[in-house]
Amino acid sequence: METEKIIETIHMISDEKLDVRTITMGISLLDCIDSNSERACERIYHKIMTKAKNLVKVGQQLEAEYGIPIINKRISVTPISIVAAACKDHDYFKYAQTLDRAAKDLGVNFIGGFSALVQKGYQSGDLRLIHSLPQVLSETDLVCASVNVGSTRSGINMDAVAQMGKVIKEAAERSFMSNTKMVVFCNAVEDNPFMAGAFHGVGEKDVVINVGVSGPGVVKHALEKVKGEPLDVVAETIKKTAFKVTRMGQLIGSLAAKRLNVPFGIVDLSLAPTPAVGDSVAEILEEIGLETVGTHGTTAALALLNDAVKKGGIMACNHVGGLSGAFIPVSEDAGMIAAAKSGTLNVEKLEAMTAVCSVGLDMIAIPGDTPAETISAMIADEAAIGMINNKTTAVRVLPIKGKKVGDVAEFGGLLGHAPIMAVNSASSAAMISRGGLIPAPIHSFKN
Repeated sequence: METEKIIETIHMISDEKLDVRTITMGISLLDCIDSNSERACERIYHKIMTKAKNLVKVGQQLEAEYGIPIINKRISVTPISIVAAACKDHDYFKYAQTLDRAAKDLGVNFIGGFSALVQKGYQSGDLRLIHSLPQVLSETDLVCASVNVGSTRSGINMDAVAQMGKVIKEAAERSFMSNTKMVVFCNAVEDNPFMAGAFHGVGEKDVVINVGVSGPGVVKHALEKVKGEPLDVVAETIKKTAFKVTRMGQLIGSLAAKRLNVPFGIVDLSLAPTPAVGDSVAEILEEIGLETVGTHGTTAALALLNDAVKKGGIMACNHVGGLSGAFIPVSEDAGMIAAAKSGTLNVEKLEAMTAVCSVGLDMIAIPGDTPAETISAMIADEAAIGMINNKTTAVRVLPIKGKKVGDVAEFGGLLGHAPIMAVNSASSAAMISRGGLIPAPIHSFKN
């Protein structure tokens, strides 16, 4: 490498918070299925421990050798609603405990895949898994969950949407942290390396390494050099920066896969912020020219950013996948937190922003007395945006017991903190109680 490029990379890491946000090993558990849940859990534990035994060690070695921070080492597994369906247990807490034990014994940050795919209807395993969610989320430490309630090809399962509103409320009653580990999706992807929504799809290889990169601070720094330039120059600058960031992810992912002797899957291009100053997607939008995120023009600026990141990153990598866009989690982004506290950013504006970015209403704290039907309606709105626009959308909202609008919820670490945001007080209960299926849009029929 040229000396100038080496110095630039060092500067990105030390001053602009460039990092590999996650190395995630996806592991298929289809060969662990057994009608006896005890035997199934033994097989699951053994396979995870065998396949991922060196994951943390390899990640630490690569950090030391290349000087690139690798923030998380994670595991995703086949949706447990599929794996556990053969057994007759009335709930799947036993399976969650097995995943939690394996994750702790391996020293990984999280394990995802306590998941169900119910976009068109339920199977018995789906119902038992969803029934288990409040207990699993509150009584395990490292297990992440997701439920896919809709897709462009299938429509939206409104019975599941209604049920998930109740699940989120019940989980919040048990612990205010529970819902930080669960996502409700439309158009969920099978190779997502990011938590809490990661699971290992049934179409994936037996074991694979997927990488998520992140560099909001790097993008903002690059844009500081083109102040006042036209927006096409802004887009080109973001593309070039995304290319550099993605090449780093490709390098680390390829090396990790080689050392672990498993196939390399994808690089997820998503810009994932943290609560740290200088590591914010909101600050990129403000650098483009907004006084504060949430004002008029925010959605347009975010659309430009998201598209440019994809265009730059896809040229830098053999296989791009996952969610690959810009995340806007309120509690995890210093700029979003500030805008929400000042009142310039509200839930309605965030919903509009989700039409053009990855992924959805994410890490939004709402009053603890918000009705379950209102939460379900928020899920339905996000699912509709995803279904109509043929994109992944998601909801990770956090009702905080005993908190009201203007209070602050502290989550700690990368999850940050968030002001309690207002939701519309008008009821959606009559619509949610109808249930049924919102049909797939006409443009879904492409065969």
